[in-house]
Amino acid sequence: MKTALVTGASSGIGYACAEILAKNGFNLILNARRSGRIEELCSKLSHEFNVECLPLIFDVRDRTGVINAIGSIPENFGNINLLINNAGLAAGLSELADGDMDDWDQMIDTNVKGLLYVSRAVIPGMKQRGHGHIINIGSIAGAEVYPKGNVYCATKHAVASLSKAMRMELVADNIKVTLIAPGAAETEFSLVRFKGDENKAKSIYKGFEPLTALDIANCVEFCVNLPEHVNIDELVVKATAQATVGLIHRKP
Repeated sequence: MKTALVTGASSGIGYACAEILAKNGFNLILNARRSGRIEELCSKLSHEFNVECLPLIFDVRDRTGVINAIGSIPENFGNINLLINNAGLAAGLSELADGDMDDWDQMIDTNVKGLLYVSRAVIPGMKQRGHGHIINIGSIAGAEVYPKGNVYCATKHAVASLSKAMRMELVADNIKVTLIAPGAAETEFSLVRFKGDENKAKSIYKGFEPLTALDIANCVEFCVNLPEHVNIDELVVKATAQATVGLIHRKP
């Protein structure tokens, strides 16, 4: 049976991916900072799908915490076949001149350094086994830029670049690398960006039907279940109403 490690699995896309992978028979290592949510999810998936599920509580920004947590994974979970680097966030929405440097640090440390720390801890095992699949959850903000999204866009451009580098470096090791880049998806993303302001968060999705976490998890499922000789390098996914990062057709 295959084993998947999903970061940021306590909500949104990570949560939906965990459910989809359990349905597909993966044993799961589910990471989050919040122990309550992740332990509840592990219990639920183990019961519903008869898979083994290990909650792994750490903050991807904490390099030592990442190394220690992944190093503590028991042997029966040790052969990680699939890594989903999902943990990420946007914090704030302001022009660079007015930016909150704490928000910048949080985005850079989570979206870029966190992905690097986790990948660095998992890839050597995949190389040793000569098999694996890494799926990085990016964003259309990794290919486009929008006003006041400066640092967030920069971090997602980094994720896109790292995905391409991984693809080139790991091709001889039979390790697949996929970048999935969603457009506007209604999860806790905007709620986190606006620091819990529900009205602001809801306004982002007003007048059109956005993507859902399940939509992205379905894309993950598709990529994971392709034949061994087929790799999706990059998958850009947008709502029908969204043409570009800044062009959304909204109904009155």
